[in-house]
Amino acid sequence: MLEELSSKEKKNEGYRWRYFSVLTVLVVLGGILVWRMIDLTVHDRKFLEKQGNARSLRTVDIPAYRGMITDRFGAPLAVSTPVEAVWMNPKEADAADKRLPELAQSLGIPVSRIKARINEKNKEFIYLKRGLEPMQTEKIKAMGIPGIHFQSEFKRYYPDGEVTAQIVGFTNIDDQGQEGLELAYNGWLKGEAGKKRVLKDRLGHVIADVQRLKEPKPGRNLTLSIDRSIQYIAYRELKKTVSELKARSGSVVVLDAKTGEILAMVNQPSFNPNNRVEISPARIRNRALTDMFEPGSVMKAFSIASGLDSQKYQPDTLIDTTPGKIHVGSHLISDDHPAGVITVTQVLQKSSNVGVSKMTLSLPPEQLVGLLRRVGFGDRTNSGFPGESPGFLPVRKVWSPFVLSTLAFGYGLSVSTLQLAQAYSVFANHGELIPVSLLLTRQKSAAQRVMDPEVADEMLLMLESVVEGGTGSQAKVKGYRVAGKTGTARIAGKGGYAKDRHTATFAGIAPVSAPRLVVVVVIDDPKIGGLYYYAGTAAAPTFSRIMAASLRLLDVPPDKVEEIQEETHAKQLH
Repeated sequence: MLEELSSKEKKNEGYRWRYFSVLTVLVVLGGILVWRMIDLTVHDRKFLEKQGNARSLRTVDIPAYRGMITDRFGAPLAVSTPVEAVWMNPKEADAADKRLPELAQSLGIPVSRIKARINEKNKEFIYLKRGLEPMQTEKIKAMGIPGIHFQSEFKRYYPDGEVTAQIVGFTNIDDQGQEGLELAYNGWLKGEAGKKRVLKDRLGHVIADVQRLKEPKPGRNLTLSIDRSIQYIAYRELKKTVSELKARSGSVVVLDAKTGEILAMVNQPSFNPNNRVEISPARIRNRALTDMFEPGSVMKAFSIASGLDSQKYQPDTLIDTTPGKIHVGSHLISDDHPAGVITVTQVLQKSSNVGVSKMTLSLPPEQLVGLLRRVGFGDRTNSGFPGESPGFLPVRKVWSPFVLSTLAFGYGLSVSTLQLAQAYSVFANHGELIPVSLLLTRQKSAAQRVMDPEVADEMLLMLESVVEGGTGSQAKVKGYRVAGKTGTARIAGKGGYAKDRHTATFAGIAPVSAPRLVVVVVIDDPKIGGLYYYAGTAAAPTFSRIMAASLRLLDVPPDKVEEIQEETHAKQLH
């Protein structure tokens, strides 16, 4: 009996020891927890604040407004509009959510794509759709789908669409310049994003703005030299011509002769920068600056100017072009219409290859080549446009007579539409070369003397004779004296120059009495039959319409008053 009691007591003592051991452990743990609570809430409160803030406070970017691009009068050509981006945190989203089909419909994307993104649980940020109108996002916000968040952004909008597309260019989804002046002046236009601290709930929704850490800095505006009205006229007329002649492409430059400002620069084909779903590099590039072509007879103006500058020739010097062809080495150079003995003025007026070849070959090669370099051929202009080509002007120690002859009538070198306009402005500015500009200047830039002023003035009158009684008769503008030159050049291919492919060019100046505008029209490879591939019929009429409308828009007074008086008198008689 005693042994049984002793055994029970030992057993009870074992239970009691274990009870007190467990109780002691619990008391110690409880004490530790209480001590830690006191420590965190009294002595080390910043730790809890830091951990709490890390789960509820976030620093987010405040998008900055990109600077506007405007024409010379402040009309917007590129503006930024507020939009919303919808993004998702897959860790917070549920692929079984019944509201996903409605979300997919609002975003215009397949619901399967949303579910696939939800399964990417290793990510915390995935864009679903960007560039949404604020009203669209309000509808999505009202759905209250967990894991769906929103972010304010800006989207670029181009009011004039394809009319100014190749000058202005465009930005990407992140509002960074990709083409054109958007790219060239990206650093100037782009703003600097700000930062703010926001309070978010457990689902990541912003519930309050706490603090502005850095204010956003908007980008600066860019004012172009472009006149929006003249740009539209040039675009409309070029598009009409390219369509009617079934040409491969075309370009036009309208230049203010006084300041060097580019008032219009258009190309065909073009594209709509507001809808870039189906565009190609051929539509994006600014052909007036990037595409090179052999100019043909428009270069005869410089060949004859180099002859006058040599003082060996005068406008009335006689040149014998009989019998309308000449052998230069083993090559034959000929005229379309033999003219016999003609003056230097008539060589230009009738566009005689034989006449201009004889003049050029009678002078040192540097006489012509030096002038071509001085007026800007072979070098990029001052436009600052990305991707501009310098063209091609050959450099030789020894010039063969045939190469020099072909250079004299516009073959063997390559130019751009803008280079040609800049070079022709020398005739309008009494022999001075004024750098061209795509930015507003409103004043004459530093000019460089590249031609004797008397020679430039004589050439202007000789170019007027081309319009009045030569190959450029369809370039006339009622009420204004016009000077200009046609150029029809065959296009080189793999097997040499094609007989059925041409580039038609007209370069002109008006009004002759006080030159204000230089307009160059280039039509590439017109396909229509007959003689419509000639510059006089393909490019000159387009020049006439663009020049006429531009002069009237600029309120340039007519200098052919007798023509207007005759027209007014005729109307009165009727």
